[in-house]
Amino acid sequence: MIQTDLLIIGAGPTGLFTVFEAGLLKLKTHLIDALPQPGGQCSEIYPKKPIYDIPGFPEILAGDLVKNLLKQIESFEPGFTLGERAETLERLEDDTFVVTTNKGTKHAAPVVVIAGGLGSFEPRKPPIGEIEKYEDKGVAYIIRDPEVYRDKKVVIAGGGDSALDWTIYLAEIASEVTLVHRRNEFRGALDSVEKVQELRNLGKINLITPAEITKLHGEEHLSAVTITKKGEEPILLETDHFIPLFGLSPKLGPLGNWGLDIEKNAIKVDNSYDYQTNIPGVYAIGDVNTYKGKLKLILSGFHEAAVMCQSAYQRINPGKKYVMKYTTVSGVEGFDGSKKEAKKEIVQTIY
Repeated sequence: MIQTDLLIIGAGPTGLFTVFEAGLLKLKTHLIDALPQPGGQCSEIYPKKPIYDIPGFPEILAGDLVKNLLKQIESFEPGFTLGERAETLERLEDDTFVVTTNKGTKHAAPVVVIAGGLGSFEPRKPPIGEIEKYEDKGVAYIIRDPEVYRDKKVVIAGGGDSALDWTIYLAEIASEVTLVHRRNEFRGALDSVEKVQELRNLGKINLITPAEITKLHGEEHLSAVTITKKGEEPILLETDHFIPLFGLSPKLGPLGNWGLDIEKNAIKVDNSYDYQTNIPGVYAIGDVNTYKGKLKLILSGFHEAAVMCQSAYQRINPGKKYVMKYTTVSGVEGFDGSKKEAKKEIVQTIY
């Protein structure tokens, strides 16, 4: 049985930052994640994708953000159970919890924090016959390593931010990029739409709208796709890779059976105080939760983690009041490799 103060379900950016906030309060943490490495979607889906809304970083790659967060929490020595999914939640007579994973690993804690992002997720697949036949043989729903597509012919389908962003990115490394969308209008950021149009005007990409991929071709590996435009003859286009980017279908999975209040596949919380769920001692932070005015941003998850940890401290230490005045970070190796003189200090008052 693994014992901890805060058991965090989800090791994405919000879960990792929770370790830091809990560490400042001298609370021990352990994280569970179904993925084999920390970082959540930032590590698994788009480690090379730039993020623009992290304070202090005009631009940072998702994978680098995860590396920085792991460096930030290193001194607090969190525990990890990776490659296992949180399966069941049991409330004990002493008001603590036991969470068991799909592999039977048991974790005990007085506080459970659900920071599972969108929960488990599956790619939305286009309704193309035999598409499964080509999965991992030219068809991919997620771009993990863009170098796979260097000097290759690539067809991307979709009209959202991911389709636009990867079209822009791969235009610099692939030998040929074709973006296909079923409408003339795109759902992505205006700046990205303008960049795609500019790349098309410069002849650096092919843009085919309104159109759809209707058939895949190839023996052992994908070799071509059929592109259909209404009222026109189908186009047979040779390609090495087809990447349909139609988003992810989020699912809470086993968490949906824990007796939590659910609204539109998200967990309802009390945002007037501490982001606690309808089960006392169980909190939900980050994209997995919902409340009036909710913004699904990493920044929001960081804020929710800080507020939640204050409440968790009071639950674990009834009768004690913790006031953190300020922190100084020194004596630890910075992200640039530099050394400071004094060690990390936390100025605090406990009543």
